Amino acid sequence: MRKYTPKDNVQAKAYYTDRFWAAPRVPREAVEEGGHFEKVVSALGESVKESYIEVGQLVLHIASTDNFAVIKTLKEVCGYTQCSEQSAVDYLARDGEFELFYQLLNVHEAKRVRVVCRIKKNEAIESIVPLFNSANFAEREMFDMFGIQVNNHPFLKRILMPDDWEGHPLLKTYPLHGDEFASWYEVDKIFGKEYRDVIGPENRDPAHIDRYDTKRFARVGYEVPFGTDISEGETEQSIEYSETFMVNYNKSSKQLDKRK
Repeated sequence: MRKYTPKDNVQAKAYYTDRFWAAPRVPREAVEEGGHFEKVVSALGESVKESYIEVGQLVLHIASTDNFAVIKTLKEVCGYTQCSEQSAVDYLARDGEFELFYQLLNVHEAKRVRVVCRIKKNEAIESIVPLFNSANFAEREMFDMFGIQVNNHPFLKRILMPDDWEGHPLLKTYPLHGDEFASWYEVDKIFGKEYRDVIGPENRDPAHIDRYDTKRFARVGYEVPFGTDISEGETEQSIEYSETFMVNYNKSSKQLDKRK
């Protein structure tokens, strides 16, 4: 049995930044009277809980139960015929909720609307695939990365992670380099759990560099045979370029000699 490591809010630990620093809020502006966005807010009526302009686009806060009706009105009445983005943000540690957003585009008037709603951890959201086919993969990714259930989705299953994966990688409680399950997943799949002591856990640190890696893939001019002891240093090898019928890269040039 592997040792369990508590998965608290690991991303709340500020290692390299000032933990008390808060990014300034993007300026918000009131919806201009008589403009396009005011007509959009009027068409949605009481479904809109809050509305304002942010970076030139309309932001609408709605109840999660109204998401399908609101987006249908935006598409069929207001001309927002393209759903360019849909995802979620994990605010479970702070508010106990997810924030879901839909990014819609009116290509005829070059206007953008962002629809925002909140749901609790165990709540579900209604699928908008009947309105936008592009939402199919977006909702599957939201389910895969955050574990958010989407009602009436035609094929709700993982899209990036394996079907038998445990956990949801974009939750803020998920360790940045994976948990114990991630460390042993491929070892267990390929070799079996009985080989854990022989092979060891996976290294999922993308910044890891082994100084004495004798494969030397990136050490141009210092390549050595596999397994060579390089603790005393490497010998520089001359670099030879291929000769082609167009350019002879081995031929010395005045400009190259001048640079050297």
